[in-house]
Amino acid sequence: MIRTKTVAFSKNSTNIFFHILTKCNLKCRHCYINPGQQGKNTLPLAVISAWLEAFAQDSDSKNLIFLGGEPTLHPDLPAAVKYARNLGFGSITIDTNGYLFHDILAKVKPGEVDFFSFSLDGATRDTNDRIRGSGSFDICIAGIRKANSKGFATSLIFTVSSANIHEVDKLPPLLKDMGIDRFFIQIIGLRGRSAKGNPTRSRGRKLQVAKSQWLNAIPRIAGRIAEFGITVTYPKVFLDPAEKFECAGLVADNYFVFPNGRVYRCPLCEDFALHSLIFKNNRLVPAKKLNESDLFQLSIAEGCVMNKLIQPDNLSYDSAGKPQYKLACCLLKEEIRNANDSSKDHRPFNSPGIGCAAIIRASRHPGKRGA
Repeated sequence: MIRTKTVAFSKNSTNIFFHILTKCNLKCRHCYINPGQQGKNTLPLAVISAWLEAFAQDSDSKNLIFLGGEPTLHPDLPAAVKYARNLGFGSITIDTNGYLFHDILAKVKPGEVDFFSFSLDGATRDTNDRIRGSGSFDICIAGIRKANSKGFATSLIFTVSSANIHEVDKLPPLLKDMGIDRFFIQIIGLRGRSAKGNPTRSRGRKLQVAKSQWLNAIPRIAGRIAEFGITVTYPKVFLDPAEKFECAGLVADNYFVFPNGRVYRCPLCEDFALHSLIFKNNRLVPAKKLNESDLFQLSIAEGCVMNKLIQPDNLSYDSAGKPQYKLACCLLKEEIRNANDSSKDHRPFNSPGIGCAAIIRASRHPGKRGA
């Protein structure tokens, strides 16, 4: 039996998304990294260690995710993992594009890393490599197989766009064949590289998907994947007008840490100097006002305030000017898994990737549209 549930914001655990550098060997079209706002530097191990210590209190209830850029480009990543494990973090994940630089799999152990989380953006070589770069499909799959062979648990992140949504039906057998434990679906959003220039266009078409495309494809394919015993997580995205909107910035404990010291609570704010916290002299202190924490307090009929501000075209209104739906906080997830499968750890966990850009283009309505 397949069970679907909305994963409530956890008030008993903390997620720390630690970008130890922004450098990457790939140039994915939808990458959310913005070095101009997040830093171009690579953090030295001493700084990584000091910043980890800032989150070390009650660390056994905290999930730590090392990201970049490509975090395995950092030569001291193994040492950072070991230091974090010694500090007692509840779980440690490494997000990677699959290139696995510096022979990382030989320098850490399955007991030190709970998950290696890989990224593909196509179910075929042609589609994936057009989005992520030539050769990346084969290298990522080879990396997954190598990690599995060494006893590591693996997960996969797939960012849905108009350039790859036609391939989602090909995903279930591919994921089963690769031996993936968890599958995270993300949505293309206007952040980082995709927000620059001609923001969401690829060969003359928008990369963002329509509401109808999302609802017709993603829940259905998630159910099929879960039949193989793979836990699937994807953004809830839509709320009915009467449903309660909750902002993770108010009710959850998430930190998005970048090399320039900025620490955000909301991933949609990362292209702007709206961070609510900052590291100064390796101490985590409040940032100057106004910042994202002030936006968290606002309540609007459309749901997410940041979505309304940065990409109002994602919303759709009726002829009276009322929103037809709310957009949920991008950190609110749906989880689908086989209820009969008790062999895996199903601890709630938010990938950054994290479905963090849960922003899509609404189907057009003949009434009033977003301004």
